[in-house]
Amino acid sequence: MAVPKGKTSRAKRDKRRAHDSLAAPARSNCPQCGAPKPPHRVCASCGTYRKRTVIETDEE
Repeated sequence: MAVPKGKTSRAKRDKRRAHDSLAAPARSNCPQCGAPKPPHRVCASCGTYRKRTVIETDEE
């Protein structure tokens, strides 16, 4: 069975884990109401997408 020859150094271990961090989800602001929303999605607060009302909400 294969076994490591020596101890893995901290530098080698951390280089391997360099891409494991999580990135924050992207956010953009709605041009109609200014609420934060994911890009390329319908705004949950006002219901618009690309300056058109897509879903009716109780806000209006």
